[in-house]
Amino acid sequence: MKEWLNEKKYVIGAVLAGAALFFYFLYQDSFFDSQAADGIIAEDAHLNPEFEGGADAGHTPAVIVVDVKGAVKKPGVYDANDDERVIDIIERAGGLTEKADTSAVNFAQKLTDEIIVSIPEIGEADDNPPTGVAGASGNGKININKATEVELQEIPGIGPSKAAAIIEHREKNGPFRKPEDLKDVSGIGEKTYEKLEGTITVH
Repeated sequence: MKEWLNEKKYVIGAVLAGAALFFYFLYQDSFFDSQAADGIIAEDAHLNPEFEGGADAGHTPAVIVVDVKGAVKKPGVYDANDDERVIDIIERAGGLTEKADTSAVNFAQKLTDEIIVSIPEIGEADDNPPTGVAGASGNGKININKATEVELQEIPGIGPSKAAAIIEHREKNGPFRKPEDLKDVSGIGEKTYEKLEGTITVH
């Protein structure tokens, strides 16, 4: 037995050394793969703001004031955030009454500062703006910061596609500062603006 071990000790040593090297390199590969993956994730998180915290992670909601009227349980003036929608402010006003007519109310519409959310009662819908939000100012001009898509189509030269573009521009860039800013909307050039100038306001 002793002689056999003496004869085989070099073979056994070589096998053990090979096994040790195998597990060493296996561990090294696993370690570097893990480091590389962590590096890729960290780089993605740095380059892509949506990776962590969402696309709106850097957006701080602005406080706005909304006047809620009509068929809600607690009508009144409420503070809200500019990323909230009509449904949110209705819930804050205690919800709808049993007489509320919601057939023409756009619950998904985003809120803007000084907007009026007016919920009609059954039988009164014809006397209220289509979405429950008043977009006309006291001087008869259309407030392009408050008007709904349907109300915007009352402006000369503004059809469904341009009205939708105005809403989209308003939601992405915030309220218009002056009527002339409407020319920044895709599809509305100088000629279109000349037709509607004097019929719109931003206050």
